Amino acid sequence: MVTTQAAENLTALLAAARAVPDPEIPVLTLGDLGVIRDVRAAGDGAVEVDITPTYTGCPATAVIASDVQAALQRAGADQVRVQIVLSPPWTTDWMSESGRSKLRGFGIAPPEPAAHAAGPVRLAFSVRCPHCGSIDTREISRFGSTPCKSLWTCRSCTEPFDSFKAI
Repeated sequence: MVTTQAAENLTALLAAARAVPDPEIPVLTLGDLGVIRDVRAAGDGAVEVDITPTYTGCPATAVIASDVQAALQRAGADQVRVQIVLSPPWTTDWMSESGRSKLRGFGIAPPEPAAHAAGPVRLAFSVRCPHCGSIDTREISRFGSTPCKSLWTCRSCTEPFDSFKAI
């Protein structure tokens, strides 16, 4: 059962869920990523949370669900159900500007807003280096340290860096 205080304050529970750090890129929160879709009180008094992983099959999904459940319980929810929602699929357009800025500050090139309704994944021919700001960069590998990133290098400062893939 949800405590009376928690039932009256779904906004606080939503904020608690959005404040959970991403397990793969802990400089980001789930709110920065836009993966928290909804928090609501169910008829039986439980709190239900809808999350959309950054891609189907994301290995961090189980950890995210567990971390969200624990955060909501700390915020006063006695019973929490996390539901994975795959439609519509997550897009980098759901990332906050704050999240993009945090990525840049962490040395990861953020995705540009895709601004598309549905369509193919765009391939970037150049991304701005998060270290020096140059666009004289090249992709080394389409697959980086996590499946949602690719590995790049900067020709100007010679630093390697991850780039978050635009979806």
